[in-house]
Amino acid sequence: MVYVQRDAAGRLLRVEHEPFEGMTENLAVESEELHSWLEAREEVKARLDSLKQSDLELVRVLEDVVSVLVERGVIRYTDLPEAARQKLDQRAIARAEIEGLSGLLGDDEHDLV
Repeated sequence: MVYVQRDAAGRLLRVEHEPFEGMTENLAVESEELHSWLEAREEVKARLDSLKQSDLELVRVLEDVVSVLVERGVIRYTDLPEAARQKLDQRAIARAEIEGLSGLLGDDEHDLV
């Protein structure tokens, strides 16, 4: 048995193994509704994790785009807001430090940055 909270439309909002404030009813652990809710929740989590990973990859792409635009004279580095410049500078320093350290680890580790 699990304890659940439903919204006004009867959809599951929260599921816990222990009673909690705001719970609206009990539900059998074997219930198809609970299994569907848990599967949907895992699917949402997986998609959010994938989106987070692509966000991290996109950050590097944007850094490269900014570098190309500056190198080609399309924009000046100083055209960027101060906060953006600081973040780009911090990341460039961190990458340079990692490159320096990765040399100590061997050739296989150069793909870190």
